[in-house]
Amino acid sequence: MAVTVALAGDTMLGRGVARCLAAGDRVRELFGAEVRAAVAGADLCVLNLECCVSDRGEPWPQPGKRFFFRAPPCAADVLTDLGVDCVTLANNHALDYGYDALADTLERLESAGIRTVGAGPDLAAARRFQVLEASGVRLAVIGVADHPEDFAAAPDRPGTAWAELGEGLPGWLEELVRQAAAEADAVLVTPHWGPNMTARPPRHLRRAACALLDAGATLVAGHSAHVLHGAARGILHDMGDFIDDYAVHPALRNDLGLLFVVELDGPPLVPVRVEALPLRLEPGRTEAARGEEWEWLYDRFTRACSEFGSAVAPVGGRLVVDWRDGG
Repeated sequence: MAVTVALAGDTMLGRGVARCLAAGDRVRELFGAEVRAAVAGADLCVLNLECCVSDRGEPWPQPGKRFFFRAPPCAADVLTDLGVDCVTLANNHALDYGYDALADTLERLESAGIRTVGAGPDLAAARRFQVLEASGVRLAVIGVADHPEDFAAAPDRPGTAWAELGEGLPGWLEELVRQAAAEADAVLVTPHWGPNMTARPPRHLRRAACALLDAGATLVAGHSAHVLHGAARGILHDMGDFIDDYAVHPALRNDLGLLFVVELDGPPLVPVRVEALPLRLEPGRTEAARGEEWEWLYDRFTRACSEFGSAVAPVGGRLVVDWRDGG
């Protein structure tokens, strides 16, 4: 029993990217052929959608909030064409344009055949996991975010699945992981956690990742930093960015990223191999990295993974971590 899951970090289809959506064959305009092929080659695809999908709403009235991301309705079809099965909306941009825009996002994604986790019309819906099926495997997906608290859903208010992680896992999240593990063959938890533009995960998030595995998660795949972090066994601490139009940090190079394809094998299902496609992000377009940029990513990911005892090998232009060999 085996399944492969393509995983991508922050995916922002608004602002400058939205302007690119007006061009012809939309998915081909946004993603290069190797990127599309990597997603198509996996059994499932899950990513963090860092925007709403709507043409309604007003900017969220949060003092000091600088960035508001809203993609046009056609963005849902772009994700379908790419081959995305599920997105998490638990992040700091799900309510950028208020409750109506979140409702539109949920409706448009559902109409496009894309499952959502991490946000909903009330607290119960925001915390609900989804179960995806492929190759005879049932994969439960859970989405949570540790910021911002004012986006948190309540029993009678739409919002995100907010989780305070500073002092360990909240009881509801631990129980949710256990419930998902009981109903599926494997559990993916994809948290939006930690501050932007950091080179490595904070200590408390390292502890939280291990606690999620202890609770029954099969794989933890994080995002939020916009920068690649290392991989430990069963943990991708931060996957970096997938597509956007963000300003580029000259040292941290958030314009270079990875598309991860994780192989789960068993029984019981466990992550046995990570194959990552190096990416180059231009404003509104993502392609496979080449040359010096590929080398930069290889060096960066190798050094980041070494902190967690994971070895990285270049194989056919991709970066591979093979946990079957103790790497």
